[in-house]
Amino acid sequence: MQHDKVLVLDFGSQVTQLIARRVRDASVYCEIHPNDVSDEFVRSYAPKAIILSGSHASTYEDHELRAPQAVWDLGVPVLGICYGMQTMAVQLGGKVEWSDHREFGYAEVRAHGHTQLLDGIQDFETPERHGMLKVWMSHGDKVTVLPPGFKLMASTPSCPIAGMADEARRLYAVQFHPEVTHTLQGEAMLRRFVRDIAGCKGDWQMGSYIDEAVAKIREQVGDEEVILGLSGGVDSSVAAALIHRAIGDQLTCVFVDHGLLRLNEGKMVMEMFAGRLHAKVVHVDASEQFLGTLAGVADPERKRKIIGAEFVEVFQAEAKKLTNAKWLAQGTIYPDVVESGGTKTKKATTIKSHHNVGGLPETLGLKLLEPLRELFKDEVRALGVALGLPPDMVYRHPFPGPGLGVRILGEIKKDYADLLRRADAIFIEELRNTIDPATGKSWYALTSQAFAVFLPVKSVGVMGDGRTYDYVVALRAVQTSDFMTADWAELPYALLKRTSGRIINEVRGINRVTYDVSSKPPATIEWE
Repeated sequence: MQHDKVLVLDFGSQVTQLIARRVRDASVYCEIHPNDVSDEFVRSYAPKAIILSGSHASTYEDHELRAPQAVWDLGVPVLGICYGMQTMAVQLGGKVEWSDHREFGYAEVRAHGHTQLLDGIQDFETPERHGMLKVWMSHGDKVTVLPPGFKLMASTPSCPIAGMADEARRLYAVQFHPEVTHTLQGEAMLRRFVRDIAGCKGDWQMGSYIDEAVAKIREQVGDEEVILGLSGGVDSSVAAALIHRAIGDQLTCVFVDHGLLRLNEGKMVMEMFAGRLHAKVVHVDASEQFLGTLAGVADPERKRKIIGAEFVEVFQAEAKKLTNAKWLAQGTIYPDVVESGGTKTKKATTIKSHHNVGGLPETLGLKLLEPLRELFKDEVRALGVALGLPPDMVYRHPFPGPGLGVRILGEIKKDYADLLRRADAIFIEELRNTIDPATGKSWYALTSQAFAVFLPVKSVGVMGDGRTYDYVVALRAVQTSDFMTADWAELPYALLKRTSGRIINEVRGINRVTYDVSSKPPATIEWE
């Protein structure tokens, strides 16, 4: 690729991917690599700038978590974030110590020194005309001695050195996290760093990415055939369209009905892909196979791994029917990799396993093709639009690969899935039909992901003059820009009332509906 490139070195933070997303929002290409890459790798990558991520570790405890010496020798701009600031300080002659005033959450930072990074960027001024920033902190250590050549760039009362800079060498560092949305000017800071300080061209666009991705897929695949697991969700749909653009009939999509799909999902998927895209689609009804294997299993990690293993078995069987099938394509995207602890450093904490990350056996017999693995959800949607996919496909809410298997808490049973399917369909229908007067958009469009969850508990109710003892469902709706963090959607009470009334009246077996008001973090978007 001929793009200017930014190198993000990952020290094991859960939000490293957000750094990359903000850089790409500035139309600059970047890649994430582990902090322990070699000096030769850093030089050969030829970055226009380098960003050092945060970490859960301490500089005085984990001496392996250091940036390669080439980072300081290349002469390109470097930005250290949180732990990245601390390792910059230690490696260049400063000092980091444990702090007895830890900061986790909202903070107000005072800018100092009129550095290029922060010049003109502020949220408000104090009566003394000090520029202030509203930021997100997450640290227990702090820089106590500046390295030689550095000056103070930012401070808080409990963190006197919250930012530092050596502008002669274009080295900048902040103790807070500009990559998270809670830092209001974070996007402006990162844009300033990569576009103005580093001078990167803003040429990273999904339209141009298509040609590069198509060329890469053709080079990888050659004249071999590809089999793709199609779920009907955004990720696998865009992956299918992109690969089909590259190799046409060399792609065979396999749509697996595992008995855990949404209402009428199978019919919709076949009409969409066989009808609109004119792609080869094989429909496999494996519902009995999946539900049989899952019988009696309640642990969410075991359910995910079983579903993943069954998917692989189905793909292997279908691949054997294709004489030249050598590749298995998947719609894996960045957040999948992060939550599975799949960053290349292996230092990030695993939140939950994804069926399409790290679960493929060596006996698969197929090479893996993941053209979306480095993209965020919003980039995947932009790519889908650029590929000419219809908006109702591209902007459909995400649906997990394990399907309703991770929306039925505890053991999975067919009758649980049938109840949940109908309740979920009612919720989505009400979201689509309810227009927000302030925006003119439906609440389906205003939420990023919405669904119902089946709770394997019963509660007492009354219908007519009779007592009921039936199941409970929880409704979940979130709003997010990146799916790494999410806020629960403040749906109108009238919408929730209609949805609850319809579910209880129309789905026999459910007599109570609740609404989930948990954000991510601390909760995840899916319940399992």
